[in-house]
Amino acid sequence: MRKFIAQKAQKLRDFTDETYAQGSFAFARLLRARDIRVNGERVGENIMLREGDEVVYFTTRKEETRAFYREIYRDENIFVADKLSGVNSEALFFYLQEKFDAKFVHRLDRNTCGVIVFARTSAAEEELRKAFRERRAEKKYEAICFHAFRVPEAVAEAYLRKDGQNARVTVFARPHPGAEKIVTEYCVRHSYGEYSLVDIRLHSGKTHQIRAHLSFLGNPVAGDEKYGDETLNKKYRVRRQILVAKSLSFGGLQELSYLNGKTFTSSFSAHMPSDV
Repeated sequence: MRKFIAQKAQKLRDFTDETYAQGSFAFARLLRARDIRVNGERVGENIMLREGDEVVYFTTRKEETRAFYREIYRDENIFVADKLSGVNSEALFFYLQEKFDAKFVHRLDRNTCGVIVFARTSAAEEELRKAFRERRAEKKYEAICFHAFRVPEAVAEAYLRKDGQNARVTVFARPHPGAEKIVTEYCVRHSYGEYSLVDIRLHSGKTHQIRAHLSFLGNPVAGDEKYGDETLNKKYRVRRQILVAKSLSFGGLQELSYLNGKTFTSSFSAHMPSDV
């Protein structure tokens, strides 16, 4: 059993995704069994919560102990985690905030697994945020992408406009009102007919940049249900984007200078389910 207090008005599903990773994994079962109580009342649907509501999850021991991250590195200043796919960055942060007084620095999409760093002091938070803002945090990714690449290696430029209300973005080839420039470097490592294993390096870090930009280029990330190829997703039975934040390294840090040149690497790799 786990108990939480809602800090704002939002749907029960959204609150669960942002607060309790194991509850998020088990959410459908919890609703069916009416094993969630809001202010003492059992609920069986995705109700709207109000600020101050008490939410109690009656998860099983197996559900409560299901892994949702792996520790990569920890010291007095930072905590580096290997986030599993299907876990909201906010839920991981909520857990690490309680356990290690972690502070949010950056995020990964829910269905992107891999390396994510949290600060453990205010000074570290400020310096890491600045490093991400000034592009001194080098992020490398792996992805499985559909369709043959017309150019197997490139530093691609485009313009991205965010639609926060609909939680998606649009990519344009040329400057467009409300759009910001994006730069995505990629290299096809291996091709397997209808899909390829691709290495990606971000030169800018915008919402859904990799997924939207690669889709715009004609090579959507496998399993992406928002910008992807629905037909091939169904053919290969992939429901989550096969995208891994593979490594993270920093340069130009001052107070955290001991981290300069150090690379944190994910244990996950991008592959089709049939490749396992």
